[in-house]
Amino acid sequence: MLLATKGLEGTSFADVLAVTGDHGGRSTITSPRQGELVHAALDLASERGLARWRPAAASRRRWSSHAISTCGAAFWTVRSLTAGCAVLAVTVAADDAGLRDHAGEIFRTWTAHVSTLLHDGGLEPTRATQLSTLLVTAVEGAMAVSRAQRSREPFDRVAETLLQLAKG
Repeated sequence: MLLATKGLEGTSFADVLAVTGDHGGRSTITSPRQGELVHAALDLASERGLARWRPAAASRRRWSSHAISTCGAAFWTVRSLTAGCAVLAVTVAADDAGLRDHAGEIFRTWTAHVSTLLHDGGLEPTRATQLSTLLVTAVEGAMAVSRAQRSREPFDRVAETLLQLAKG
């Protein structure tokens, strides 16, 4: 959550220690350990991202593109102004190619997962891939713009457009 609310550059390791309850002090975190912590935070963000669609996969029922879009938009609407996306925060701020590659893999995983749900819901594979890519990238961008403008309006417009596209 620290990366989602403060970004990569705004999150100090004192913040991490405070959240984790590690009172060993800043000196216990070596430079290689810092990278490990960010990778672990990315893995957690990835898992939380996938978890929002897990009920759809577990239900074994066919989910429409509209239902998937609604699920994704509803999740991000709650967070759109209070926190961004930790994966996006690392993507934008990291100088480390390994961290950017990790973030890229997470976005690919999210997109593939949503694409599978859309395909299982009846969309042909190409359309499912297109819509899942649009859903993930549009929601990520809309979150960033809404936070920057301190307004839900950009996010709400994107969510409404995605839902209209999913219906059609």
